[in-house]
Amino acid sequence: MQTELSRKLGVEHAVFGFTPFPAVAAAISRAGGFGVLGAVRYTAPDDLKRDLDWLDAHAGGRPYGLDVVMPAKKVEGVTEADVEAMIPEGHRQFVREILAKYGVPELAEGEASGWRITGWMEQVARTQLDVALDYPIKLLANALGSPPADVVARAHDRGVLVAALAGSARHARKHQEAGIDIVVAQGYEAGGHTGEIATMVLTPEIVDAVDPLPVLAAGGIGSGQQVAAALALGAQGVWLGSVWLTTTEADLHSPALTRKLLAAGSGDTVRSRALTGKPARQLRTEWTDAWDDPAGPGTLPMPLQGLLVAEAVSRIQRYEVQPLLGTPVGQIVGRMSSERSVQAVFDDLTRGFEEAVDRINRIAGRSGQS
Repeated sequence: MQTELSRKLGVEHAVFGFTPFPAVAAAISRAGGFGVLGAVRYTAPDDLKRDLDWLDAHAGGRPYGLDVVMPAKKVEGVTEADVEAMIPEGHRQFVREILAKYGVPELAEGEASGWRITGWMEQVARTQLDVALDYPIKLLANALGSPPADVVARAHDRGVLVAALAGSARHARKHQEAGIDIVVAQGYEAGGHTGEIATMVLTPEIVDAVDPLPVLAAGGIGSGQQVAAALALGAQGVWLGSVWLTTTEADLHSPALTRKLLAAGSGDTVRSRALTGKPARQLRTEWTDAWDDPAGPGTLPMPLQGLLVAEAVSRIQRYEVQPLLGTPVGQIVGRMSSERSVQAVFDDLTRGFEEAVDRINRIAGRSGQS
């Protein structure tokens, strides 16, 4: 599963694995892929440094990267407290009512909320970048469009490639104009923030739109056959996220959530604004249903929604409140039916890829004889 891009980055397989877990990122790199650590949850630089130290020590000398959430346009002087003050009391009351309805306990005294979507704020993302550039990262990916021009220049000065996610050919062309090196074509099936166009349609559209930039296909991919299909569509690799959530190296801190993921079918996800204020694919739960109900107050725009629900999500996860318990995940969840090691996932990917290529070669051979 090698391409020009994978050879350029020095990896055996053109499989880029996004994950919030350092152990998973390291295992992806060791297995011959390219591990990408998600930084959005790191609000303290020392925490990111600690985990990058661990990742660097356990990646087996293989390349890895970092994924940040950084807006292209700078907003001066806005603090988290300023944003918190914009949240209407009616929405806070709605959260309290949902938690009370399902009997969700309070966090223990002194226990801080462990889930804060503040990594979107530029000052936080820039501190993440300051830390990361002290490490031998080979790729900086941005999940919120093209990063600011000075960030792109700074990465390039360090020899770091820059990738950005796109949900349309128009977005992809903007990335190309901004000097981005790799475009991740993220289809509708993907977990987390995603657009309206399916991966099968989106990938060749973006490949044609930004040629000769390399494109990674993302969204609903979790088998070697799909990797082969992505390369056939013109992609130079795949970007996988959801499939790692049920690996043995993942640290969800919730056996109940792992069980829900393993039991879910591909139709058990929904694109909802309940988590962050932007449409994000996640497990459908009574939490998402409550926020998507027209009788409710509706979600707030990003980043207000993420700050509003941060403590509630922490409480739901901490106490594993089954009806409300969920996580961002793509439609590929229907294939995630057992816990496997990252290496076992790669073994399945390579085996399925070889089978798909052999199948196409046989078809091409028969066509050539007719």
